[in-house]
Amino acid sequence: MKSLSVDQLLEELRRRRWTLYFFGDPKAPHLIAAMFQWEVCADVLILRGEEDATAYRVPTFREDDDVFLPGIVSWQYHSDPEWTLRAVLTIGVPGQADAPFALLRPDSLSKIPIELRRPVTIRPAGLVQRPTL
Repeated sequence: MKSLSVDQLLEELRRRRWTLYFFGDPKAPHLIAAMFQWEVCADVLILRGEEDATAYRVPTFREDDDVFLPGIVSWQYHSDPEWTLRAVLTIGVPGQADAPFALLRPDSLSKIPIELRRPVTIRPAGLVQRPTL
């Protein structure tokens, strides 16, 4: 069985309609994040570099919950981008038996400080068109 590349896993995020966030210069961002909003929680992916990525699920019960600065998480994972993408794309759907439901203190890697979030370019990935050849 052929292993999926990071590019193919990122394409899967787009296919599933995750929203992309480019922090810093859009042509050379210092951080890239992706978020998928469920009814009561959000799945978040943070790509810091070629060898550094974090993913987590954060409850979003209140409108003012900050998905990039969570107080609690129900799941978190830190590794290289390939394994982190694989992990976040395979966690259970909220409410299903295989979904994480613990309440955990988020690791410092599961946060993006406010001072790193400007400027930001937001792209609803489901609306991004594939380039035509």
